[in-house]
Amino acid sequence: MKLKVRVIPNSRKTEFDGTREDELVLRLNAPALEGKANRAALEYIAEVLEVSRTSVVLVSGEKSRHKIFEIVGLESSDVERRILGNRDGPAR
Repeated sequence: MKLKVRVIPNSRKTEFDGTREDELVLRLNAPALEGKANRAALEYIAEVLEVSRTSVVLVSGEKSRHKIFEIVGLESSDVERRILGNRDGPAR
């Protein structure tokens, strides 16, 4: 399943922060330098969705705030439930 995410780097903590238009908003406590924000986003999404890091693939938006991630092995209902269930969950 594909997951549209708007990434906001250099935030105080890493967390999902609702939606904007048709994208999830992901605030990251990582700078947008040398791929650090992309790596942090991949790791955090994998952690929240309780899947391996290799199950989350950045397919579009490497140098953009608007990114599309492919989540392997989960249905959209599972993704939605896990993200909404972790709104107060693992924040870094």
